[in-house]
Amino acid sequence: MPLDFTALKEAPRLLIEAQLKPLQGARFQPTGFPNLGAATYQGPGGVDMLLVESAQSMANRLEAVCWDEVNDDWVAPLKGLPVVKVLDKDGKALTNSVLEAHRINSPYILEGKDKSVFNMLKDQLADMEEGRVDLRRLASTLLKLDPNALLHGVFLAKKDLAGGRLRLPRALSAFIEADTVRVAASGGVKNDAVNPGGDTATGFGNVPFARDEYTGKITAYFNLDLAQIRAFGLGEHVEKLLVALALFKVQELLDVGLRLRTACDLTLDGAPIVTRPEKFLLPSREDLQNDLPSLIKSVRDEGKFNGNPDGVTNVTYEKKAKGKGSTGKEADADEDAADAAA
Repeated sequence: MPLDFTALKEAPRLLIEAQLKPLQGARFQPTGFPNLGAATYQGPGGVDMLLVESAQSMANRLEAVCWDEVNDDWVAPLKGLPVVKVLDKDGKALTNSVLEAHRINSPYILEGKDKSVFNMLKDQLADMEEGRVDLRRLASTLLKLDPNALLHGVFLAKKDLAGGRLRLPRALSAFIEADTVRVAASGGVKNDAVNPGGDTATGFGNVPFARDEYTGKITAYFNLDLAQIRAFGLGEHVEKLLVALALFKVQELLDVGLRLRTACDLTLDGAPIVTRPEKFLLPSREDLQNDLPSLIKSVRDEGKFNGNPDGVTNVTYEKKAKGKGSTGKEADADEDAADAAA
């Protein structure tokens, strides 16, 4: 069935919820944080809540389901979309803008000897050091490199790029949380049959450990900012492509991307539902797969991609030699700023 986004024309947001459950058993392992562990909290009415997967992690997972690791390319329905690939000096693939934590702001793209992407961004965007940042021009430039940056956000934290002011918030955000949670406490022991009483500090001996898993009602939430996508001013074909790409990511994640951790392998518990706008029918994964190639072709034919037939911009990464007295602190500060905006 052809994609029909008519019901979204006046909507500021598209909100989707999906009930999840452990693939086997009732227990699951949530995400953990340094010096905190599991993120537990009380919801309205004193309900015990748990963060199962954060917005930052969900963004990475939504991107990962779009990439074919074996062939180092987009999955089949997305082939032809722009992407920045990073190669080493021998031409071997290192990474790419889809999988990099900071996307286009990756140090492997902007901090090496190859300054081609950096110079392209500087030529097109550096004149915005003063005054309001032209987000439409920024969005148009990023579209040529990787449309993921328009959905998942980017912060070009380099002072030579408009003073480090170029950023887009996420248009597609997601998280997973659980309610009415209870701790499922357990544990185990690392056995050393040769020397059970050995020095555990050096890896020998028996080491007992405690482990907390949880039970509860798990829900995945997805929020697509349609108003932001329209505000990019990139035209109807690009808007439709970005919405279809976002929905493909959601459906793909719910179908094949829910093994979050060894002890957190989830599956859908019923079909995902649209909570806003209520009249919108969520396209199937198959319909999105069928229509995306033609949507990509439409935008490419309008000349809004980078002009390369396969959409790929190649960058060779070699470390820059540090000059006399250089400490590298500026790059570190930029990366810290990008972390803060992720």
